[in-house]
Amino acid sequence: MGDHLDWRRVIIAAIVMVAALGVAVALRMLTGRLFRRAGDTRWTWDDLAARLIRDLAMPVAVLTGAWFAALVLNLPRGTLDVTARVLTAATILVVSLALARLIAGSVTSIAMARQGVAANVTIFANITRVIVIGIGLLVMLQSLGVSITPLLGALGVGGLAVALALQDTLANLFAGVHVLASKTIEPGDYIKLSSGQEGYVVDINWRNTSIRTLSDNIEVIPNQRFSDTILTNYHRPAQDMSLLIQARVPYEADLERVEKLVVEVGEGVMADVQGGVKDAEILVRFHTFAESSVDFTVILRTSEFGDQFAIKHEFVKRLHRRFREAGVETPYPRRRVTLDEASGPDGHPVSPGP
Repeated sequence: MGDHLDWRRVIIAAIVMVAALGVAVALRMLTGRLFRRAGDTRWTWDDLAARLIRDLAMPVAVLTGAWFAALVLNLPRGTLDVTARVLTAATILVVSLALARLIAGSVTSIAMARQGVAANVTIFANITRVIVIGIGLLVMLQSLGVSITPLLGALGVGGLAVALALQDTLANLFAGVHVLASKTIEPGDYIKLSSGQEGYVVDINWRNTSIRTLSDNIEVIPNQRFSDTILTNYHRPAQDMSLLIQARVPYEADLERVEKLVVEVGEGVMADVQGGVKDAEILVRFHTFAESSVDFTVILRTSEFGDQFAIKHEFVKRLHRRFREAGVETPYPRRRVTLDEASGPDGHPVSPGP
C-alpha cells in the first residue's frame, strides 16, 4: 500500500511538472506577443516591462512547478529544505538577470532621452549590469547558507591586489566614465586628437573608444589617452561649423565686383549642395597683398563636418567658372628681370668680349 501511495505521488508530481511546463510555454507565447505589441509603440518603458515579464514568466513557472512537485512527493524534511534553498537560489539568479537587463535598459533609455540617439553607449549599461548581477549573486549565496562576510573581506583584499595589477585598465575605465559624464565627446561626434587620429566616435566602452575615420576604418583609442591629449570636437558647441576657403585675384581686379561674385556663388552653393546652411551669411575677407595677387578668405557654413568636402568641391568649381565668365584672370606669379649693361668711356654700351 505504501509503494502504491509513493508511485501515485510520483505520478502526481510528474503531472504537476508537465502542467508547469505547459503553463511556461503558454506564458512564453503570450509574453512574446505582448513584447511584439509593445515594440510597435514609441514609448520605451512598455518595451522594458514586456521584456521583464517575458524573461521571468517561463523560469518562474518552471521553478514554481518544481516546488509544488517537491511538496507532492512529501520529501523528508532535510531534503525538502535543501530543495527549497536550491529553488530559492535559482529564483534569485533568474530575477537578478532579469532585473539587470531591465535596469541596464532603463539607464540606456534615460541617457537617450536626455542626450539623443548619440548616447547609445555601452559603458554605463555594462557597469549597471555587473553591479546588479553581483548583488544578486551575493544574495543567492546567502540564501544557500554561505556566509558572505568572509567573502566580502576576501574580495576587499583581493580587490586591492587586482586594482594594483590592473592600474591601466582601471584608469581607462574611470577615464571613460569621466568623458561620458562631462559630455566631452559622445558617439556621433567628429573629433581630432593632437596625436593625429580623427574620425567619428562610434562607441565608448569600459576600456577604449572606437572612431570611424573618413576612409571607413575603425581606430581603437584607450580612454586614458583623452585625459592627457589635446582634443578638438567639431560637433561642440554646435554641429554646424564655419568652412574657410582661401582664394586670390590679380591686382587689376575690381575687389568690390569680386566680392559680389563670390557672395553670389556662395549663396548658390549653400542653397543647392546638401549640407549647406541656406540662411548663412557668406563672408569675404581680403587680408594679404601678395607678390602677384590680393588674397582673401571665403567663409561658408556647413551643417556637419563631413559635408564640408562636397561644399568645398562645388564652390571651387562654380567660382572658377564664374571668374572666367566675368573676365577675372588667374593671378599667375610674375617676375621682372633687369639687366645692367656695361658702358665705355664715351657712355655707349660695350659688347662683352668673346
